[in-house]
Amino acid sequence: MLNGQKNFRSRKRTSSDLMIHFGRSPDSLFYETPRFVTHIDDPAIAALTKYYSKVFPPSNTPGVSLLDLCSSWVSHFPAGYKQDRIVGLGMNEEELKRNPVLTEYVVQDLNVNPKLPFEDDSFDVITNVVSVDYLTKPIDVFKEMYRILKPRGLAIMSFSNRCFWTKAISIWTQTGDADHVLIVGSYFHYAGGFEPPQAVDISPNPGRSDPMYIVYSRKASTA
Repeated sequence: MLNGQKNFRSRKRTSSDLMIHFGRSPDSLFYETPRFVTHIDDPAIAALTKYYSKVFPPSNTPGVSLLDLCSSWVSHFPAGYKQDRIVGLGMNEEELKRNPVLTEYVVQDLNVNPKLPFEDDSFDVITNVVSVDYLTKPIDVFKEMYRILKPRGLAIMSFSNRCFWTKAISIWTQTGDADHVLIVGSYFHYAGGFEPPQAVDISPNPGRSDPMYIVYSRKASTA
C-alpha cells in the first residue's frame, strides 16, 4: 500500500483487451438518467476538497481556467471557489446544469470521442474524480489533456475503491488500489509530455471510510 507520497515507476503497457468493460448497454444509455448522488463518502469528499484547496490557483485569479473532466452535478471544489472559466465535461446534461461551480459545460462521451473540444494550451488545471476507471481509450484522453493544458498545467486524477463495476474497465476490476495508482500513472507516462507522475494517499480514515488516492502530473514546460 501507499505511504504518503511516492514516485511513479512505469509499468508494462497494458493491452487493449484490458480496456473493455463488462456492461452490455451503451454508456450513453447507462448515464441517461441523472444521478444526484455522491460516489464516495463524506470523509473522502472532505479529504479531496482539502487537497484541492492546497493545489488550486487562488480563487478569482485573472486568466485561470479549470476543466472538470467526467463532471456531474458536483465537483468537490473548495466552498466558494471561483474562476472566470470553469468547464465541466460529462455525460448527463441535467447533472451538469445543476453544478454550481461551472461557468460552462460540454456533454460528451469520451469512450466514443476522446477528442476534447478545446484549443491548445487552454487550461491551468484538469480534474477527474472517481471516473478515470471508466475510460476505454485512456491514452487518447490523456494525450488530449496534454494538448489542452497550458505549460506547467496540472492534471489531478482522484479515485477510490468504489465504482460501477459493469462500467469500469476490466484491468481495474481485476486489480487492487496500489495497482490502480500504477495504472493511472502509466496513462500519464505513455501519453507523453508530462512530468513524472506522483501519487498521494489522502485517505482520511484508513479502514473506516472510503480510501482516496491522487495521481497527478504537470505538463512539461516547453521552455
